[in-house]
Amino acid sequence: MFDVYRNGKRDLLVLNTGAAIPAAYASNKWRKSRKRIARVSDEIRSKVQTQGYYVRPLPIAKKRPI
Repeated sequence: MFDVYRNGKRDLLVLNTGAAIPAAYASNKWRKSRKRIARVSDEIRSKVQTQGYYVRPLPIAKKRPI
């Protein structure tokens, strides 16, 4: 299982369940998602296994016309 965190800069951080936030990203204020994720893509899984974490920016949501 994986824990998912977000920060105010719209970054996404994926870690193994119970793992500590890496020191390089500890200065950012991360918010943990309420749900744990059981499945992730092969790309994310391989990065978490080799690096211990996976980080990427979240896409900006498009505004819908009213």
